[in-house]
Amino acid sequence: MAHVSAAERRPQLIKAAIDLMTREGIAAGSTRAIAAELGVAQATVHYTFGTKEDLYRSVMEQITHDLVAQVEEWAPTDAGFEESLAALAASLWRTVHQQPASHQLLNELSMLALRTPSLHEAATSHHREVTAVTAKMIAVAAARTGRELALPSETIARFFLAGFDGLIMQRLSLPDEEAEQTCLQALVSAVVALAGGRLDPVPVPTT
Repeated sequence: MAHVSAAERRPQLIKAAIDLMTREGIAAGSTRAIAAELGVAQATVHYTFGTKEDLYRSVMEQITHDLVAQVEEWAPTDAGFEESLAALAASLWRTVHQQPASHQLLNELSMLALRTPSLHEAATSHHREVTAVTAKMIAVAAARTGRELALPSETIARFFLAGFDGLIMQRLSLPDEEAEQTCLQALVSAVVALAGGRLDPVPVPTT
């Protein structure tokens, strides 16, 4: 059998891990099972990634990269500010409909990462990248349409993603098409109002 370099094997193992864990869950994602999914020796996984945590980190990065690439591909380049934010929300929501298993796996890995010191940075990197991409899209839409933002684009992005993450969890656990669409429209409306300085915050006591 021809030798396959670690660089070539790496994306193959990441795909095998994603296929296995989206189908059977994180608990099934042992290095032995992932190796069997690809049809290679278990030692190949450790040679390529070092540890299971390193492989999980790469899986999170790959899923995040793929989802971000899809949203960027669908982002409008000639729409108004409100329409651009609505299109961003629609693009993200499309990935939830088309790839619910990817979002579920990403959420599961994120929760695992928060409890695993060696993976904690992976969760931080994931949220940092998604926030940065969303903030950039908002800033670009504002600049293109001459809209002055009342708050930093990163703050607006964090608000948008906080609501969107909640909608994803509801979709995965308690789906309701009509309610989801209403909530998605309300979220976009609130984001537009926040960006324009038209949302009056209700004071919340600090702890």
